[in-house]
Amino acid sequence: MADASRAGLFSSLRSLLATAVGLLHTRLELLATELHEEKIRLLSLVAYGLAAVLLLSFGAVFLVVFLTVLFWDSNRLLVLGLGTFLLLGGGLLALTAALRLARAGSRLFSASLAELRKDRVDLEAARTE
Repeated sequence: MADASRAGLFSSLRSLLATAVGLLHTRLELLATELHEEKIRLLSLVAYGLAAVLLLSFGAVFLVVFLTVLFWDSNRLLVLGLGTFLLLGGGLLALTAALRLARAGSRLFSASLAELRKDRVDLEAARTE
């Protein structure tokens, strides 16, 4: 009788350990997936951001040069001043938006942390029963 209960206890412990390892494995896979997605998102953000900055900068400079040449005889200084003001103003707005996004932080691992929080609550509820 004692051997049967001992075998049942070891079987239960083995089953509990297998469940815990499976749960840990699933959570680590989720963490790896989230890390990979965040890496792809950041690389895309940097690539598109650099392309946008480069193309918009050249476009804005060529627009100011074009307008300056267009109004060369009448208001070239006014066009250059307005162009400079608009470009610097847009740059400051973009800098403000970038700083706001940087302060907001990343949501990296938010799904994993939510799942771990849920697991902890479930384990605590099972322990109190």
